[in-house]
Amino acid sequence: MTDQSPASLRDLLVERLHYSDLAPPVRELLRELVPEEQARSGGGRVGPVQLRSITAAGWRGIGPRTTLELPPGPGLVIVAGPNGSGKSSFAEAAETALTGRNSRWDGRRATDWQKGWRNLHSPDVTPEVSLVLSVGERGEAVTVRRTWHGTKVDEARTRVEGPDGSERKLEEVVDAEALDLSRPFLPYSELGSMINGTLGGLHDAFFKLLGLELLAEFDARVKDTVSGCKQTVEHTDALTARLLDDLGTLDDPRAREAAQALSTAKPDVGRVRALLARRAPAAEAELGRLRQQATLAGPDPAEVGGAVARLREAAAGAEEARYGSAEEARRLAGLLEAAIEHQRRSRGTDCPVCGAEDRLDRAWAEQARREVERLQTAAADAEAARQKVAVSVRAVHDLVQPVPVWLRGEGSPLTAVWQEWARCRDVAHPRELADRVERAAAALDDTCRQVREEAARRLAEHDGAWQPFAVRLAEWADAAEAKEAAVDRGKHARKARTWLRPIIDELRDERLRPFARRSQEVWRQLCEHSSVTLGSVTLGGTPGRGRVVLDVSVDDMSAPAYSVMSQGELHSLALSLFLPRATHAASPFGFLVIDDPVQSMDPEKVEGLARVLDACARDRQVIVFTHDTRLQQAVAHLGIKATVLGVSRQTDSVVGVETLTDPVEQALGEARAVSLDPGLPQDVADHVLPAMCRVAVEAACLETARRRLRDEKGLGLRAVEERVECLDRTKSYAALALLGDEQQHARAAVERICPGGWALIEVFNSGAHTPLPTVDDRKDLVRRTRKLATAIRGSARAQLTGGAR
Repeated sequence: MTDQSPASLRDLLVERLHYSDLAPPVRELLRELVPEEQARSGGGRVGPVQLRSITAAGWRGIGPRTTLELPPGPGLVIVAGPNGSGKSSFAEAAETALTGRNSRWDGRRATDWQKGWRNLHSPDVTPEVSLVLSVGERGEAVTVRRTWHGTKVDEARTRVEGPDGSERKLEEVVDAEALDLSRPFLPYSELGSMINGTLGGLHDAFFKLLGLELLAEFDARVKDTVSGCKQTVEHTDALTARLLDDLGTLDDPRAREAAQALSTAKPDVGRVRALLARRAPAAEAELGRLRQQATLAGPDPAEVGGAVARLREAAAGAEEARYGSAEEARRLAGLLEAAIEHQRRSRGTDCPVCGAEDRLDRAWAEQARREVERLQTAAADAEAARQKVAVSVRAVHDLVQPVPVWLRGEGSPLTAVWQEWARCRDVAHPRELADRVERAAAALDDTCRQVREEAARRLAEHDGAWQPFAVRLAEWADAAEAKEAAVDRGKHARKARTWLRPIIDELRDERLRPFARRSQEVWRQLCEHSSVTLGSVTLGGTPGRGRVVLDVSVDDMSAPAYSVMSQGELHSLALSLFLPRATHAASPFGFLVIDDPVQSMDPEKVEGLARVLDACARDRQVIVFTHDTRLQQAVAHLGIKATVLGVSRQTDSVVGVETLTDPVEQALGEARAVSLDPGLPQDVADHVLPAMCRVAVEAACLETARRRLRDEKGLGLRAVEERVECLDRTKSYAALALLGDEQQHARAAVERICPGGWALIEVFNSGAHTPLPTVDDRKDLVRRTRKLATAIRGSARAQLTGGAR
């Protein structure tokens, strides 16, 4: 996919606006409302990020510390194991270490998560998940470790270490915004749940990824302008109606003249202004000041009282928590953690500082861990108390308002009291601030009340009943002038929005098109034989209320996507939408972690999945966790290069990881190890060793048979597996591999490629009837087995070469 860095959306909008046929006022309104383009945060990204290893201890299905080592660079890695083996725990550990959250538990009840996140078999193991990342072009090793220090899932801390052990900030290694927009994790739970009918979350992620927030903001500004103009008109009309009704109740020639001015089709604002201006300017100024004083409001006593009470409570809590000791507690906790780590790694019990012997034993370690937890809790409590004080001080400061502009410079008692109130913002000490604010607020509230009462009395004396109408008419005149402007502006805004909506849709679809094409490509590979076709992928609506619109058809007939798709097709659709976003060229993540994508897929889709993963793995590290062996079979069937890691789980959540080699070589290696054991009991050797050798030969036959059925007969994976599933004897394995027909007799074919091979197969069948009394006899059996397996594999290559000639 090409880099999504096209021309600025703002520039494209301004260009289209310049060449539009809109009227000049409409064009000017749009230029006024078009937002500035915000620069995308670069975060702390230092270069491409890949995974070196995933480690977990005391986490989910993993008890003792276990590490999943991953091959470096691009490539496909299949982590295989049965359900319950712990493989998904590794996938969840990777996501949790890097993001601090686990998608599997999002939206579930807290009690479920509290019970399920910690391994039940290892209560003494400190829960931990960690990743070793390969960061930047030089592949610098950075460790991201999340460790739990309490019993709750949120009682954890994340530490990031450079290759030299120095502590770093996570945002210096991984851009948080990129982690949100190009998230490289697709857990199975999300694979199933992301298809929810609207894909609102995916819509919003694409909106941000493509920088489309500017379009949404522009559309919202124009829409708000239309709405604001409409509200201004409606407000003025309602004000006019109420004023006309009230003017009719006043027996005053000025009221009648005002009513005439308001009753025309277009109310006469100038006439009302002239009516109000007949008063002497000095008197009008004095009335204006009285009106301000009559509506004067000081601090709300209830609000101030609540804020002061919270401040005092926070101050008392801070003094009790001694928040000044927080840093010392953290430092001591860090020292103890380092000592614990030293003791764990060195396994020694002598103190490296004072030299005391046998001091750092297990009891010391347990006590030190408890002290670390206590110190960390104390530090957290102190920090929380300090933060609560800061918030409470800021809340009190926010209540303190400066002296109103019209009061400044008067030298009146009210001004002096208000200045004393305003100076409270300069007080930082919480207890002093509480006392000062309480006194100043009470004094200012009392003074404001006296000023209001006096102003109201003087206003009531002035002009009697007419004065309130004069005030309302002045307000109406302002509103009427605003309405005149709003009528024209609203008309221009509606025309602007009519022009803008198709332009926004066009630019949005243009930005999304490369991703949509990639989704269609992935869908075609995954669902090559499906009757369901995925057409265009578009975005509808705006962030928070948007949806991904999918053009789906069945046999060329349009249909609702979710009602016509099988579960396997829905999973394929989820992958089709996930991969373009996760493999976006601007993403800093050179890896993908996908958990159990094979479920519900038929064999054709599994083959398509293998091809899709192989394509992604050409320039990315693709790590797939699965318990379904069909993906491995498809990879082998298609000749795709992949590293296969096997995960197994023993009792007490002891998890093991091994690299799964060639099945023939693996079986031969196990047989050879058994053959070389001089202490192996005779009855065990006679029964077990031939069976192990038979496994190696049958594995060679299966490999050859699958290749023959695929290359010579053109069978797909489903048909191939149906054929091999029917095999029940080594002789039928050999017949299918060498003759392409399991029903034929294969003795001649076996002897042709490996003289003595048929007799060896008879040995496999006879088992204990062919004794292996010495180690040399056992070694010879393994040697002959290797010769036969090699010949069977070579027959497929010879057949392929001969066919090519």
